[in-house]
Amino acid sequence: MTKEEKRLDRLNELLFALPVDNMPMTLSELDGYVTGVLACPEMIPPSEWLPEVWGETGDAQFPDQKAAEETIGAVMEHYNSVAGTMTRSLWIEPIYEVDPNSDETLWEPWVDGFTRAMRLRPEAWENLLDLADDETRATMIFMMALQDIYTGNSKFTDDEIDEIDLEAPDLIPNCVATILHQSRPELAGAVPANRSSKPHKATLRPGRNDPCSCGSDRKYKLCCGRH
Repeated sequence: MTKEEKRLDRLNELLFALPVDNMPMTLSELDGYVTGVLACPEMIPPSEWLPEVWGETGDAQFPDQKAAEETIGAVMEHYNSVAGTMTRSLWIEPIYEVDPNSDETLWEPWVDGFTRAMRLRPEAWENLLDLADDETRATMIFMMALQDIYTGNSKFTDDEIDEIDLEAPDLIPNCVATILHQSRPELAGAVPANRSSKPHKATLRPGRNDPCSCGSDRKYKLCCGRH
């Protein structure tokens, strides 16, 4: 295991240790979220975006100062890592969750994180959409369409959604690069490398109202998610 893989695994563990009832971000959601924060045309300070990582209340409920320092430090380290990647090249490598049973790449949490970041500065993104060229405008609309698929609000047919589902993991890095050309023009001189997006296998966190994986037939939040 490489140093980078160890770093991501530890970050995943720290996020997983946060109170599940508060719905903190998973590693994939966080990766999409910090990418969206960094891609925003306006600078967003950590004091504004960090609380969203901890969950619905914005309160991480750290058990002690040591846990707080390590978790915040790990999140900021990942933020800086993504920022460094953007500085070197517009081509980012999203961290996708992978279904351990089917080995299916799950792009939805990453997109959810990215669009949550967009909601921090809606006017900035709306202005960008108005001023963007046709390619960037279509790309931004596509990213929002992916979120609609995730939330069940898509107007695409089932067959179209199935096709998009297969292509989305490879399309997302290209979408981000296209957006960055417009939203972060100071980075536009970097030429994206031709890389493949190999997902980091982050641990899946069951949804709060999903059936518990232990087989108890109870909701996760009322079973193993309580511990």
